Amino acid sequence: MPASQDHITPNTPLSASLVPGGATFRVWAPTAQAVHVALQTPGQDPGEWRPGEADRLVRDGQGYWSGFFPGVENGALYRFWTVGPGGEGYKRDPRALELELLAEPPACIVCGANEYPWHDAGFRPPPFHELIVYQLHIGVFYASQDGRDIRHNRVSKFLDVLDRLDYLIALGVNAIQPLPVVEWQGMSSRGYNNTDFFSPEMDYALAPGELEPYLHRVNALLRAKGQAELRAEDLHSQGNQLKAMIDLFHVYGLAVILDVVYNHAGGPFDEQSLRFFDRPWNHQDWDPDSYFTGRDHAGGRIFDYGPDEVRQFLIDNARLFLEEYHADGFRYDQVTVIHENGGDRFCRDLTETLRFIKPGALQIAEYWAWDRATAVLPVPAGLGFDAALDDRLRIAVRGALGAAAGGASAAIDLGSVRGALGRPEAFPAAWKAVVHVENHDLVDGDHRPEEIQPRIPALANGANHRDWYARSRSRVATGLVLTAPGIPMLFMGQEFLEDKPWHNSPAREDLFLDWAGLDGPGPMRDFLRFTRELCRLRRRHPALMGEGINAYFHHDGDRVLAFQRWVEGVGRDVIVVATLSENTYRDYPLPFPLGGFWHEAFNSDAYDSLPPDGGYNPRTAGNNGGVTADGPPLDGCPTSARIVIPANGLLVFARDQGDG
Repeated sequence: MPASQDHITPNTPLSASLVPGGATFRVWAPTAQAVHVALQTPGQDPGEWRPGEADRLVRDGQGYWSGFFPGVENGALYRFWTVGPGGEGYKRDPRALELELLAEPPACIVCGANEYPWHDAGFRPPPFHELIVYQLHIGVFYASQDGRDIRHNRVSKFLDVLDRLDYLIALGVNAIQPLPVVEWQGMSSRGYNNTDFFSPEMDYALAPGELEPYLHRVNALLRAKGQAELRAEDLHSQGNQLKAMIDLFHVYGLAVILDVVYNHAGGPFDEQSLRFFDRPWNHQDWDPDSYFTGRDHAGGRIFDYGPDEVRQFLIDNARLFLEEYHADGFRYDQVTVIHENGGDRFCRDLTETLRFIKPGALQIAEYWAWDRATAVLPVPAGLGFDAALDDRLRIAVRGALGAAAGGASAAIDLGSVRGALGRPEAFPAAWKAVVHVENHDLVDGDHRPEEIQPRIPALANGANHRDWYARSRSRVATGLVLTAPGIPMLFMGQEFLEDKPWHNSPAREDLFLDWAGLDGPGPMRDFLRFTRELCRLRRRHPALMGEGINAYFHHDGDRVLAFQRWVEGVGRDVIVVATLSENTYRDYPLPFPLGGFWHEAFNSDAYDSLPPDGGYNPRTAGNNGGVTADGPPLDGCPTSARIVIPANGLLVFARDQGDG
């Protein structure tokens, strides 16, 4: 007799589910000839198990295999044994919530209901337009050099990231965006080659014997906020360790936007993975299968978005992280590939489903097709994402910065920067564009050398990444990101003048983030203070988070750019002035769209060569607190003012002192 059908209905959940007296198992394998459940005890050699009639699941007419197994408890180990055309063997559950640590290949783990004791009931993520996003990679975002840093031996862990929680809060960002965190093959990766989509990455998890010092740190953070402490058993799984990381970020007021990859899976793929679930390991690579097309992308296999079961697999994956892991949104990798491979219906189903479940969850598309606005237009005209990455400012600013590095006589195109400040064509709102000048892909040291773009300080001055030219031009670049319309995104290290590419491998110590550069006075610490105070300025002045944008002036010869920001229907205007001139302008005639007094709310020159005992640059070239625009009309504006613009500087003038 095959497996019992007790507790089995058409609504039985896929994967392994605990029910009274045991567990149900259900899996979609439309081309399989038989599917068995192989239960094992810890330490048991999987080679000792043989399939039998009693552990064979029963197939229905839609290709689902189901059965009930009495006595199965939380934490039980299992695999599927699949018999298909041309072969048979062990396969991991495509929807396994966790995998066995310290085993190769790992077994799947039966997981009960969400038992993590969350502390984030009072957390509400910031409104979309108020976000400042910080992109990081879990595996290399290490603790400080204080004796606990063992990165020479392994990748960083979910709970290691909490050692930088206070740092991120002080920085002023309000959302982190880690690169993908679900299981891939191997110890280190950027994260975009996932194979086990429902299981957090095992190499980011700690074994129970390693947890004690981390439990103390987690509980100290909870106590500081008046929250109940965790028990050791609350952290005994990779799933709960990821939940604890997200939970603590929420307790401290930061949102977590997860990066997910629904355009492809792998590679590589091992023989027990999703790709070979109901077909032999040596199946021809160019043939499609149950989940995938016969087409490749980024070394992996593109999903087939035609079958309902595949679309539901991916939508359920997003739901898991939204509901069980309390994610505040998603950054969807290469939606362009999904669009080009028949996935528009999937995108619409995905975005509409998640919006119904959690309207406040931000959904960001990486979409580079010619019709950029399609990504962010509402369904059915568009794909329904809330926001999309925008490369216009990145390309323009990097182009201007690279040109400026050619010296005072080099031609600079600030007109392109001016054009990139406007709302992307056909976008319903300015905040729907995610703006940046660095990201994980651009400055990835794992690329071929000719494909790696320099980090901002190296681009600003290739000869000396820490001299005044590099520092001051880098302040302009980061300053434009944090004052432009849209959702600004910083890449890890950008905030403190990191000049090296990054790498996902712990073996590449030469490309680690240079935390030690912040240990004493110097340009890196100065730049960090600049970024912190500019993040605070953005939050303090609603115009910098508003929809209003008027990029009204640029002069390529003078290397000067000016734009106006405001809150629609309210005002509270600010004017941002930037220059890549190597000389300070002491009496520059600048057009102003509104007359009257303007406070000098921010001056990037104040953050160069900071005194070690505090304060600002005593040689700052500034405007003594503000300027009055009462001069003659100029360049189409009703008035003007003669102002000081520091060399390679960024100024922010505001109508009021701001909030808070």
